[in-house]
Amino acid sequence: MKHYDIKIFYSEEDNSYIADISDLKYCSAFGSTAEEALCEVLKAKEAWLEAATMSGKAIPEAR
Repeated sequence: MKHYDIKIFYSEEDNSYIADISDLKYCSAFGSTAEEALCEVLKAKEAWLEAATMSGKAIPEAR
């Protein structure tokens, strides 16, 4: 499995933590803690990769 860079930051506007995988367009998640956001974005990554594979879309290389 590819290892993508995950950025986690706190959003004052959303009053929550945001986890983002910039190599996977629109792949992000949020949580009330950094750990929760990380757990959720890992689930989102699996769903993103599965959807791309099933639809025949190219999967970006991890930078």
